[in-house]
Amino acid sequence: MAQDREYAASTKRLDVLVRWPYTGPDGERRVQREAMELKVWRAGEDDPLSDGLTQLDRYLDRLTLPTRVLVVFDRRPEAPPWKERGGFEQATTPSGRHVTVLRV
Repeated sequence: MAQDREYAASTKRLDVLVRWPYTGPDGERRVQREAMELKVWRAGEDDPLSDGLTQLDRYLDRLTLPTRVLVVFDRRPEAPPWKERGGFEQATTPSGRHVTVLRV
């Protein structure tokens, strides 16, 4: 497995691109690619979900990937305790791609 951090997919940068080599059913070597954008929700700021989905959409266009992951770290003082706030949800980018959102 290889991992590219700060992958230059467009004018901004993608936080993590994971490349996972595997052998396809036809015996040919292939590489699965997974894009991950990381956002931090800080005190006094709005939920970064919308901005993250828009940004991730642009990366997915450049990388020709259909769907991927957005991670939102909630660093606000009023955020629920760590054990209560973690969880997965599904969201849709402005262009209609399905994204898994992990809130921690």
